[in-house]
Amino acid sequence: MTKKILIVAAHPDDEVLGCFGTVAKLIKEGYEAYTLILGEGKTSRDEKREVSSKKTELETLNQEIIKANSKIGIKKVFTYNFPDNRFDSVDLLDIVKIISKIKEEIQPEIVFTHYNNDLNIDHQITYQAVITATRPMKGESVKEIYSFEILSSTEWNYPLGFSPDTFFNINDTVDLKVEAMQIYQSELCKYPHPRSLEGIKILANLRGISVGVEYAEAFKSVRIIR
Repeated sequence: MTKKILIVAAHPDDEVLGCFGTVAKLIKEGYEAYTLILGEGKTSRDEKREVSSKKTELETLNQEIIKANSKIGIKKVFTYNFPDNRFDSVDLLDIVKIISKIKEEIQPEIVFTHYNNDLNIDHQITYQAVITATRPMKGESVKEIYSFEILSSTEWNYPLGFSPDTFFNINDTVDLKVEAMQIYQSELCKYPHPRSLEGIKILANLRGISVGVEYAEAFKSVRIIR
């Protein structure tokens, strides 16, 4: 039976930044992977949330989501329109229900999601919602949960640092990760901003040399049932 992975991300491009090198590697090994993106992106950059005024930008972003996820072989992407950087204005239960619905449909064994202590409020709430939706009750499909780091969010929440305990060698897939991020032209920044193509490779190199490989992705294990 094919093992399934679910990535639960708050915003478009978080899935790429957080775990695409690892998920691309696992897909090559025979896993089946899905992505759930909870937030619509973009609207937090304006004074008020005006989805209608961002219609063209959001359409472009949605095209980027599909292309970026297709790049590594994600089987299906689920997107929702919770307000960007305003997840705290939504009942947690509403977010939990969306995650639970997709989880029940897919029945994943592995979930990758955000780190609880990220600077970004949407990342924090996504983590809380995932933990709630995957409570270890009888019949729960999820056996492994890993938190990933997001450039320009995780490392900016001083003094709450990210202390990973799980590393995946992505020597063979780091370029796929970079190519997928390159598709997100509307989200990319120029180096030395962390959320840049150079920033992605520098972090992967840093995580790699800390465990004796050239490139790696690092995670904080949340729960592993063996």
